[in-house]
Amino acid sequence: MRKQKPVKDSFVIMTELVLPNDTNTLNNMMGGRMMHLMDIAAAIAAQKHSNRIVVTASVDNVSFREGIKLGSVVTLQAQVTRAFSSSMEVHIDVWAEDIPSGTKFKSNEAFFTFVAVDQSGRPIDVPEAVPETPEELTLFDGALRRRQLRLLLAGRLKPEDATELKSMFAIE
Repeated sequence: MRKQKPVKDSFVIMTELVLPNDTNTLNNMMGGRMMHLMDIAAAIAAQKHSNRIVVTASVDNVSFREGIKLGSVVTLQAQVTRAFSSSMEVHIDVWAEDIPSGTKFKSNEAFFTFVAVDQSGRPIDVPEAVPETPEELTLFDGALRRRQLRLLLAGRLKPEDATELKSMFAIE
């Protein structure tokens, strides 16, 4: 039986100030810079869960809802949603805040997948993730469907083997 760990133990909050070097010519934070920060926050969450070195395996759709202006404060919140044998799905929420005006909005959300590896770079088992809150349970329950979709799109899973996805559409 694998070791178990509550998903709350992987929770990470990371805060950054958007500086001129982080922005494009419209003074909005560059998408690549945002993805860099998201990758770091998510990797820390995966490391906290696994107590291992982790590598990024995939990134789900990252949508940029609204530009984040120069001088804004960006807060990233990341947490493991579910662990499989050596891989972990991590959910990230990104909030942008203009402190002088007192406005705050959610700018991004994504799921990253990380694989824990040993010192030689080979995949290694990770603890099971144990959800406790209703939100954690919802993310945990959806993780298997998201994983099957990722594997299907990557050509690593046959459509007939995507049982969780088929059950969503009542396909036999």
